[in-house]
Amino acid sequence: MGAVVVTDANFSDQVLMNSKAVLVDFWAEWCGPCKMVAPILDEIAAEHGDKLVIAKLNVDENPALAANYGVTSIPTLNVYQNGQVVKQIIGAKPKAALLAELAEFI
Repeated sequence: MGAVVVTDANFSDQVLMNSKAVLVDFWAEWCGPCKMVAPILDEIAAEHGDKLVIAKLNVDENPALAANYGVTSIPTLNVYQNGQVVKQIIGAKPKAALLAELAEFI
């Protein structure tokens, strides 16, 4: 199972009301580091999708959500549990570092 795409319209259902932890990748088409981290997140989704949902939110298409969560630089990875941000990872990181950051959720 790969990453799901979230927008203003489905953010609440897909992220805030999800029974699993959800990592939301705040990204944009023009962001080089975002493109570097995307395949890593797809791998994590495939390996740990039973415990952690990976979602992608395009900040250019959904600026209100990005502003609402204080996202000022991308990529920003927010982990949500029970509708709350429980972890924030800013910047592209290698897979091993991301897995270490996400260990408590996977």
